Amino acid sequence: MQIDRIAEPWGTRTPYGPGEDWPTRVDTHLTDGVAAEDVDRWVQSATILHSNGDGLDIAVKDGEIVGVRGRAEDRVNHGRLGPKDLFGWQANKSPDRLTKPLIRRNGKLVETDWDTAMNAVAGRAKELLAEQGPSAISFYTTGQLFLEEYYTLGLIAHGGIGTNHVDGNTRLCTATAAAALKESFGCDGQPGSYTDIDHADVVALFGHNMAETQTVLWTRVLDRLAGPNPPQVICVDPRETPVARAATVHLAPRPGTNVMLMNALLHEVIANGWVDEEYVQAHAVGFAELQKRVADYPPELAAQICDVPVEQIREAARIVGTAERLMSSVLQGFYQSHQATAAAVQVNNLHIIRGMLGKPGCGLLQMNGQPTAQNTRECGADGDLPAFRNWSNEEHVKDLAKVWNLDPMQIPHYSPPTHAMEMFRYAEEGSIRFMWVQATNPAVSLPELSRIREVLAQERLFLVVQDIFLSETAQLADVVLPAATWGEKTGTFTNVDRTVHISDKAVEPPGEARPDLDIFIDFAHRMGLEDKDGAPLVKWSTPEEAFEGWKECTRGRPCDYTGLSYEKLRGGSGIQWPCNDEHPDGTEHIYVDGEFWSDPEYCESYGRDLVTGAPVSPVEYKALNPSGKAVLKAAEYLPPHEIVSQDFPFQLITGRTLYHFHTRTKTARAPQLQKAAPEVWVELSASDAADRGFTEGDLLEITTPRGRVQARLRISGIRPGVAFLPFHYGYWDEPSGHEPDGRRGRAANELTLTDWDPASKQPIFKTAAARVQRLEKSTGQPSAAPTTTASRPVAGDVPPTVGGPAASATEELTTVSGGTR
Repeated sequence: MQIDRIAEPWGTRTPYGPGEDWPTRVDTHLTDGVAAEDVDRWVQSATILHSNGDGLDIAVKDGEIVGVRGRAEDRVNHGRLGPKDLFGWQANKSPDRLTKPLIRRNGKLVETDWDTAMNAVAGRAKELLAEQGPSAISFYTTGQLFLEEYYTLGLIAHGGIGTNHVDGNTRLCTATAAAALKESFGCDGQPGSYTDIDHADVVALFGHNMAETQTVLWTRVLDRLAGPNPPQVICVDPRETPVARAATVHLAPRPGTNVMLMNALLHEVIANGWVDEEYVQAHAVGFAELQKRVADYPPELAAQICDVPVEQIREAARIVGTAERLMSSVLQGFYQSHQATAAAVQVNNLHIIRGMLGKPGCGLLQMNGQPTAQNTRECGADGDLPAFRNWSNEEHVKDLAKVWNLDPMQIPHYSPPTHAMEMFRYAEEGSIRFMWVQATNPAVSLPELSRIREVLAQERLFLVVQDIFLSETAQLADVVLPAATWGEKTGTFTNVDRTVHISDKAVEPPGEARPDLDIFIDFAHRMGLEDKDGAPLVKWSTPEEAFEGWKECTRGRPCDYTGLSYEKLRGGSGIQWPCNDEHPDGTEHIYVDGEFWSDPEYCESYGRDLVTGAPVSPVEYKALNPSGKAVLKAAEYLPPHEIVSQDFPFQLITGRTLYHFHTRTKTARAPQLQKAAPEVWVELSASDAADRGFTEGDLLEITTPRGRVQARLRISGIRPGVAFLPFHYGYWDEPSGHEPDGRRGRAANELTLTDWDPASKQPIFKTAAARVQRLEKSTGQPSAAPTTTASRPVAGDVPPTVGGPAASATEELTTVSGGTR
């Protein structure tokens, strides 16, 4: 069957019922003129432009990537691929790939050789270590490298350099996921599995626009909705997303009121006796405090504060409170909002008091936003210690030092890891003087961009950027290192539901570009980093050797990889950790029968105060939870820090479109994806537009106290009083570049504020106060992006089969604008 996967991003329906296996549907896209029989070889991999982890094979012909197909046997996607999977690989072949190292000379970046570039990097690092010590050095990484690279980076930064300044752009998308899991369960690691969708009778999505962030996972939901005995869907989102249009109940609260709404839902569940009292008594602590706290949050109060009909709150509470198999997922609508961790923890509380953990259909996924974000957290590339060790536990530090053959005092554990926003503040103040950025673009992705640009452009900051394109951040660097990317190197990565995939090298990288692992190892050798016996600190030279080293680091820890190997991961499906002697085939659900990783001597974290962010001491934690149970943690609702006013009457929120990823450095170089969403836009409600005389396509200026952005208007089903901007659009593809004050800006983060959640330290992107004015009336031309089911509201009710007709074939080819691809 041929289908336009831009217009129909979720493809055709393959309906199935509860407890049945999700039917296979193999999606394929090949370059024009190339048929499947023309492909020289298919190379095993998985997707890297979202967090789902879809298994795929890379088509290679004459030494080049010519397409992809889904892996039918993979447990994650059963052969399906989303639009970014199908088309995004084309960025690899973009003519503007970085192919030689660059170094700044007389204010300009010029080509150089690897020795010169790496000697400059290592030389400056050595100078600063001698002059100031490890506090001068920082590393800001990504969610798109491989496990082996993160682990090597963590070893170099923590064990070799001894710096506490290590974090990544995962701070912007998944820090709250990790923090919320630590608060409730004492450890990171997702309790649920994607297969819970196959069994659930209720799917609740809290601030998670799954239809656009994880198209294949939403396809799984759509196929359940099209089958017999479909689940009910709860959606919490201020926008009328495709999820909202398919929902049984759509709750659209004011931005910044998620804790109020969650407390009201918990109030109703407890008040109506929908609590599994036996489970709570046996496996949780803190219920009395939670019950007392949410007693002050009746639905009537939440309806007033959140501006949501009280009947909808009660109906949503009834559905989740009486569900036999509840599956929940949480993402940026909670994580990037006010009181992020507090709100996400309340979703955990809902599952704990209902006993909805550790069994099919009862999954909880504190979702990731990037393909390898889970590895960032596991390997210590976000500042935490590898393999979910507790930096506050001396025995954990000693154990890691034994693995690395170091003195424990070489591993920084004297204070909490430095989070990203604090790192940039230290750079602004001048104490951090070396920053190495890998595969991310903070000059577009961080909040309050005018401030970030000034920080990155400082003379006293030595900025190293390791990437595949000359991004906005790379343009500010002192040294630019050209990296190999997905398809050009070998490694493993782990998705949201703990599924580990291998991605094998399919083609050679362009020019002199090198794998990130090779660059890190080169740096370690030039720095002369050694263990306590004088041997090289980094003891591997290949990805597989690094993986074997990582396995030993995980032995006996929650994320135990010791039962995995490259050989085991090749040829079939991805495998879920923990995978060890006890679970040789992987583990679908953790926390079965109330067995948690929260014992005081084993847990990764003792938690934090949800309001102040102050760490809980080991003594306090042991007193609270001596037996290692789940922790029910109550939260008081507090109003957002920046509120609307007469001058700034709108609440600005940012988010994604399914056609782009992050700052578009890859997806804008894929013709189909760029054509689908070429320009930034702003969404307002029909009533807000009518009140101001705005019409579809008008050029508007959105202003906050920090900057201005211009965007064409789309009138949508977003709640009144809220303006939405996608955050993907930067300046690299504008011939004239950007103006520093953002007057011609189109990057949403010109407008966002420097503020973060006290517990997770995740920046707040969804409660800035803004005003909107018209600069130019629409000429009547269509909006920038096509009217698709993904990005535009549709009229009338949406049937359960939304997203395409029932499939009549097991293989689905893609078409674009009528031509077979």
